Amino acid sequence: MIQLESIGKDFPGVRALHDVSLEIRRGEVLGLVGENGAGKSTLIKILAGAYPTGSFRGEVVVDDRVQAFRSTRDARRAGIAVVHQELQLVPHMSVADNLVLGREPGRFGVVDPAAVHARAREMLAEVGADVDPATPVAQLGVGVQQLLEIARALADHARVIVLDEPTAALSDAETERLFQLVRGRRALGTAFVYISHRLDEIAQLCDRVAVLRDGELVGMYAPTDDLVPPMTGKALGDVHARSHRADKAAAGTPVLEVEHLAVAHPALADRRVVDDLSFAVRPGDVVALAGAMGAGRTATLSALFGTARTPVTGTIRVDGKAVVLKTPRDAIAAGIALVPEDRKGCGLVLGLSVADNLALAAYGGWLVDSARVEHAAHLRSRDLSIKAPGLGAEVATLSGGNQQKVVIGKWLERAPRVLLLDEPTRGVDVGAKAEIYRLIEELCGRGHAIVIASSDLPEIVRLADRVLVLREGRLAGTLAGAEINALAIMQLAVGVAEAQEKAS
Repeated sequence: MIQLESIGKDFPGVRALHDVSLEIRRGEVLGLVGENGAGKSTLIKILAGAYPTGSFRGEVVVDDRVQAFRSTRDARRAGIAVVHQELQLVPHMSVADNLVLGREPGRFGVVDPAAVHARAREMLAEVGADVDPATPVAQLGVGVQQLLEIARALADHARVIVLDEPTAALSDAETERLFQLVRGRRALGTAFVYISHRLDEIAQLCDRVAVLRDGELVGMYAPTDDLVPPMTGKALGDVHARSHRADKAAAGTPVLEVEHLAVAHPALADRRVVDDLSFAVRPGDVVALAGAMGAGRTATLSALFGTARTPVTGTIRVDGKAVVLKTPRDAIAAGIALVPEDRKGCGLVLGLSVADNLALAAYGGWLVDSARVEHAAHLRSRDLSIKAPGLGAEVATLSGGNQQKVVIGKWLERAPRVLLLDEPTRGVDVGAKAEIYRLIEELCGRGHAIVIASSDLPEIVRLADRVLVLREGRLAGTLAGAEINALAIMQLAVGVAEAQEKAS
């Protein structure tokens, strides 16, 4: 058993944790939830030895013995391992070399390649991963890479494995595979700390749930409890409920028209990642792109923003005028804006301030009116309720939800006709998600045409006027108004409805 006793941690001007006591029991999955900035990451870093003893208040106790971790290596020796959301693997190295990295079998400093592969096969078998140990990690999907990280933790005889947002980039099948592994290891006595913003996963997998808010432990809950009020300090009510705009959405001249859109496959000449897709989006309309991973959602948005990496064909019109979108500059000039899936890598300049990031899309050229930038940034920050120490703070210091608001806010000064949102709430907490949903509703009210690509079915059901369900790059079906529900989307995404029609 592992106990965190009266843990406290301060940073300059910020109390990250205050008097947090937590018990992690053998053979359980403990959920750890809270809004961004609640203290989850700080607590896990203390548990994992990233913050050495003496840099925080309180104690880490393993089997009734107080620990003095000087590094993550000390924590691993005590049986504590962390599988981070951003996986710690070396892409160009093989599966086998990654699995034994730092613990290579051999004699007298000489690595034994046969022993490396044999040990790797044992580790892969333990997590049920059917993969060739010689395969470079870069060629594997995220789901398999996740299993490799867990295999390394088990090889270290980890008694507690922390999984930090483990399903953020996994398909449904990969998620279920991970759940089966966790349940199997739990039965053998391994404990897990499961961190996720997906409360449905918490309900499915966890035995108990610890809720943090503002650096304090609010309490311990059953996984089936309503966790939103303790996480946010308020009831969200029906702020997620989808507005019934279906009747209105059928009227009006389309802002965006897409006809026979096709995006070539990067490697296979006879395949397309998007194939013959046509749809229209009207003012105030929210059209969602749904489907399994690889169905063509992100590829569609890339084609509409001029960032597709392979040839694009078809016709795209904005306000009735045909446009050619070879670059983002073309898309921006046509009135199209994109909030990308990877906000840190593609949506922000992390070393710049909040104000500068908010100004990125609006003000080009060599001469920039700094007073105008600051005034506009102040208005956007206020309108979007961006929480930051100040407009001069580096955007890298903001929580994920506030970073996402900055990515959206940078486009608003240009008043785009079409706003493309790729996984708009991935990795943000419940409160920030509700605020982003409210913002989308406001933008609809102003007449923006919005296209959302999302793997979050409840999100689609709450927001969309129409849903285009993609399967293997093609349109599997369209749902509108009251037809929109998670079951109908899933049936189209996996081909259930089509199979039932053929059977009848």
